Amino acid sequence: MSAGDDADRTAIFIDFGGVLTTSVHEAFRAFALEISDDETLVLRLLATDPEANRLFVANENGSATDEEFEAGFAARLAAHGAPVEAEGLLARMQAGFGPDPEMVDGLAALRANGVPVALVTNQFGRDCYRGFDLPTLADEVVVSTELGVRKPSRRIYAVACERLGVDPAQAVMVDDIQHNLDGAAKLGIAGVLHTSAATTLAELDARFGLR
Repeated sequence: MSAGDDADRTAIFIDFGGVLTTSVHEAFRAFALEISDDETLVLRLLATDPEANRLFVANENGSATDEEFEAGFAARLAAHGAPVEAEGLLARMQAGFGPDPEMVDGLAALRANGVPVALVTNQFGRDCYRGFDLPTLADEVVVSTELGVRKPSRRIYAVACERLGVDPAQAVMVDDIQHNLDGAAKLGIAGVLHTSAATTLAELDARFGLR
């Protein structure tokens, strides 16, 4: 986010997995090492294997059930030498991540300071938000499966703007994936690439006065 943008930014859009939680990528690497000797296996298949990627996208946009994803992805893992049970596969993949208290507290501080916040999230599995009360985390919650589109589609950011009642030029998007920020930027939404709670909160503090 450039300094020239700061004065006009009054609202925050924030990702869930990997931002308000510990690293999803690290959780997937840990799971990959449980079922294989290749820590990149899960991430690599989700990103580059056509069928695995199709299932991943379809689950996040709500067009494939958890059971359909689990059956299909288990088959792709087996094809790459890592046979697993399909039932419960999503839970096993996500077992290694949980809330990041520093980010959750930082988000609460933003809202306490009067900064409007929208949670803008791609839902991966029906239970991925277990343990979180999403409506208490943000003023608005925009979930991919409810809209039938996922980040980085411009539509999901446009809906967040509509629900929060802000122009894209007023918003900052916090995400741990650059191409999601690139999608938001097409509407004029500034981006903060999340790499750690310390760096993200320092950047938000500079603009919104968290402390």
